[in-house]
Amino acid sequence: MLRYDQYIPAGARDGAPLIVLLHGRGSHKGDLMGLQPYLLPEAMVVSPEAPFPGEPWGYGPGWAWYRFLGRNRPEPESFAASLEQLHAFLTELPRRLPVRPGPLILGGFSQGGTVSLAYALCHPGAVQFVINFSGFLADHPSVQATPDRVRGTRFFWGHGTQDPAIPFALAAEGWQALAQAGADLTARDYPIGHWIDPGELQDAVVWLRQGLGRTEQGAGESQ
Repeated sequence: MLRYDQYIPAGARDGAPLIVLLHGRGSHKGDLMGLQPYLLPEAMVVSPEAPFPGEPWGYGPGWAWYRFLGRNRPEPESFAASLEQLHAFLTELPRRLPVRPGPLILGGFSQGGTVSLAYALCHPGAVQFVINFSGFLADHPSVQATPDRVRGTRFFWGHGTQDPAIPFALAAEGWQALAQAGADLTARDYPIGHWIDPGELQDAVVWLRQGLGRTEQGAGESQ
C-alpha cells in the first residue's frame, strides 16, 4: 500500500467527507497536507505518496506518479501502474480510517491533478468530486471522457493562463472534452503560473461546499 499522511478531525463521525490529495512530480506525501487548514474542517484529509522515485527521471529527490513524455502524454506503463496502485490504496483506505467515510473527493496538483482526473474517468461513479489544479486530461488508452464515464462526478479544474509547465491550451482542450461529454464541470482560469493560488483554492472549497450541500439535500429528498 502507498505510504501516506493523514488528518482526522477531532470528533470525526461516520459520513465525514474524505479528501484524498495527490502531490505533483518530484514532491512527497506531506506537500499538500499544508492545504488542510483551508479545506473543510469536518473532512478527513489523506495524502498518499506516489510510487516512483523521481530522480531517475530527472524530477529531483521526491516522487512521481508517471514519467512525462511531453504535452499531455504520460508514459503508458508507469501511468497505468500508478492508477492500479491508487485503486488498491483507495479500496483499502476506508478500513484504515477510524470512521466510515462519506463522499470521496479526489484531487491534486500537476501530476496529482492529472492522475485524479484519470482515475475518476477510469472508475465511473467511484469518485463524487474531482479537483484538478493545473493537471491535464491524459492521452492514455484508459482515459476517455465519455457521457457514461463522467456521470455521477463533479469536476473542478483550475489552471493558470501563464503556466509554463502545463500550458493553458491543454486545460482548454480538457475542458472542451469534458463539456462535450456532458460533465458537471466548473472550469476556472487564473493569471498565474504553475502553482495553486489562494483565490483558486478558495474557489474550489466554495464549489465543494456547495456540491456537498446539493448532495446532502438530494439524499434527504429521496428518503
